[in-house]
Amino acid sequence: MNGFQRISAALKGQATDKVPVMLHNFMVAAKEAGYTQKEYGTDPVKAADALIRFSDKYQLDGILMDIDTATLAGAVGVSVDFPEDAPARCEHGCLDSLEKIADLEIPDISLNEHLQVWLETMRILKAHFGDEMYLRGNVDQAPFSLASMMRTPAEWLMDLVDEDSEESVHKLLEYCTEVSCQFVKLMAGAGAHMVSTGDSPAGPSMISPAMYAKFAMPYENRVADYAHTCGVPYLLHICGDTTVILDRLAAMRVDAIELDYQTDVKKAHELLKKSPVCFFGNVDPSGILARGKAADVRRETQKVLELFSDTPGFVLSSGCALPSTTPEENLRIFIKTARDFR
Repeated sequence: MNGFQRISAALKGQATDKVPVMLHNFMVAAKEAGYTQKEYGTDPVKAADALIRFSDKYQLDGILMDIDTATLAGAVGVSVDFPEDAPARCEHGCLDSLEKIADLEIPDISLNEHLQVWLETMRILKAHFGDEMYLRGNVDQAPFSLASMMRTPAEWLMDLVDEDSEESVHKLLEYCTEVSCQFVKLMAGAGAHMVSTGDSPAGPSMISPAMYAKFAMPYENRVADYAHTCGVPYLLHICGDTTVILDRLAAMRVDAIELDYQTDVKKAHELLKKSPVCFFGNVDPSGILARGKAADVRRETQKVLELFSDTPGFVLSSGCALPSTTPEENLRIFIKTARDFR
């Protein structure tokens, strides 16, 4: 089986010849290729080159095409900064009052120059790999996260607890869902085999499970539904400890979830082995893969592999983005442990 076939099978809950491996690796890929984060994030040729070189070097099964967590926000008017040695980041919001949501028009985000970098990078990857390597195109932030960037996280959390603002909150989430779905369509059209979004501000470290069910999950499901109409699976990523919402995640209409190492992986396994939702994860990217010793990497990778050995719907990955300082030795041990398993 090639990489595309392995991950495609895992998403369908089918057996594979080897455990599929995909990494959240754009920062370390850029560094290994000799590019600054700004060069990587603004030049699709360099971004694709970095990801291709990394994939060939470590023999991955799939590529996560990701650039930053601010592009979609920038496309709707949020001010974005582009540091030389870090991914782009939001500077401040663009919606200083929920009352102004009525005046917002849905933009054509394809006109955003930075967003086109993402799409052109995916086109280059698709032309290079075809259906040999599984290509996951991140489409930046899910609706709840995008709303928090437009309002700023502090104002957004205040909006959520203000009962008088609930109607406007949902109007903003509707707006953000329309924008997210545009990116899904564009990324699928650029050749991605799968799309994904991040929704970490919707996790339990920020809001309650009840709030998640009310303000985030319905809109994540709608993006998943739209991805399916575009003919591609959808993965949801949430940082932090998501243990208390695992039951909700396992019952969603998403095809896969990627959860951080802080989540109770044993509980995740217990729920997901009975669910059609595929699990991507979840070795600690910083404490183990970036800063751990070789024995730590081997031990923790082996633990996850053994736990999910009875679960076909599984792709080995880091729990979140790998730091640019992740050493080659640890990456090679991580990959070798997976290849030698079974």
